[in-house]
Amino acid sequence: MHRTTVIDRSIGTSAQPAVKILLAEDSAIYRRLIETHLKEWGFDFVYAKDGKEAWKLLGQQDAARLALLDWVLPEVDGVELCRRLRGRPEGAPYTYTILLTAKSRKQEMLEAMDAGADDFLAKPFDPHELKARLLVGKRIVELQQKLISANDALHFAACHDFLTGVWNRAEILGFLQRELARARRDVTNVGIVLVDVDHFKKVNDQFGHDAGDCVLKEIAKRLVNALREYDGVGRYGGEEFLVVLSGCSGDHLKERAEQVRRAISDLPFSTTQGPISVSLSVGAITIENRDKSLPIEALLKQADAALYGAKASGRDRVIYSESFVAV
Repeated sequence: MHRTTVIDRSIGTSAQPAVKILLAEDSAIYRRLIETHLKEWGFDFVYAKDGKEAWKLLGQQDAARLALLDWVLPEVDGVELCRRLRGRPEGAPYTYTILLTAKSRKQEMLEAMDAGADDFLAKPFDPHELKARLLVGKRIVELQQKLISANDALHFAACHDFLTGVWNRAEILGFLQRELARARRDVTNVGIVLVDVDHFKKVNDQFGHDAGDCVLKEIAKRLVNALREYDGVGRYGGEEFLVVLSGCSGDHLKERAEQVRRAISDLPFSTTQGPISVSLSVGAITIENRDKSLPIEALLKQADAALYGAKASGRDRVIYSESFVAV
C-alpha cells in the first residue's frame, strides 16, 4: 500500500490523449496502402510486421488502443490476438480491434466476433469504409478514456479530503485497520500519530478562512513529504490529521513523531496574507498487536489522550503513550 499523496483534482477534466492505432499487416502492398491512408487522414499509428511483434506492442504501457489486425499473420494470427486481448485481467485497458481479412463467409465473421473482435472488414476494402470504421473505433476509445477519467475522479473524491488532497477519515481508518491486520500476521507493531494544529481558530479569525485553508493544504503536503512510501496520512477532522506508521514503535516512533511536528513548526507558511507560523500538538502510541484484533475506537481514544496531554502541557510538543498491547 503506497502512502497517501496530494493529487491534482483536475483528473476528470484533463485533455484526452490522441488515439493511436496499431497496424499489424504482413502484406507489404496492403501495409503501404493502409499507411498512406492513415497518414492522409491524420492518424497516429505504429506498425507490426507479425502477430508476435503486435502482441508485444499491445502490452506496452502507452500501447495503441485501436488495433487494425490482419487475420492471417505470421507467429500469432489476428483472431488469436483478439482472444489474448479479451483474456487480459480485469482492469486492463480495452483495445478496440478491427480484423482485416479476405475471408468473407458468415461463419468466419462469427468466429472473429466470438474471439473478441469489435469489427470486421473484408479485403479488398473501400478506403472510405475503412476510414468510417476507424472513426467509429476512435470515438469509442475516446469515450472509454473519458469514462475512465471520470471514474478515477469519482474514486479520488470518495477516498480523499477535497481541501487537502490526503485521505479522508474513512479511508485513513480503513488503512489503519488493514495495517493492524498485517501487523498481527507478521507479528510486528504499528505506530499511530494524531496531530492537531495549535490555535487554528485564531488563524482563521486573524487572517481569514482562505489563509486557513492554505495552511491546512500545506500542512497536508508537509506531512506526506515527512512519511515513508508505505505509511499513510489522512484528515481526521477539522484541523486534525491521523498518521499511521507501519512497523514503527518505541524510540523510533518518538523520533518520527518529532519529525512530523518539526515539519510543521519549523518553517512559516506562505499565504496571501503573508507568512503564518503554526505549531502542532502530537499524540503518539505504539500498538503491539499479537494475538487478537483491537477495537480501533480504543486505540484512537488512547492516541487522543496522548494528544490532549500534549495540549495540556503547553502545545507544540509530542506526548508518547506506552504501548497498547493485545494479549
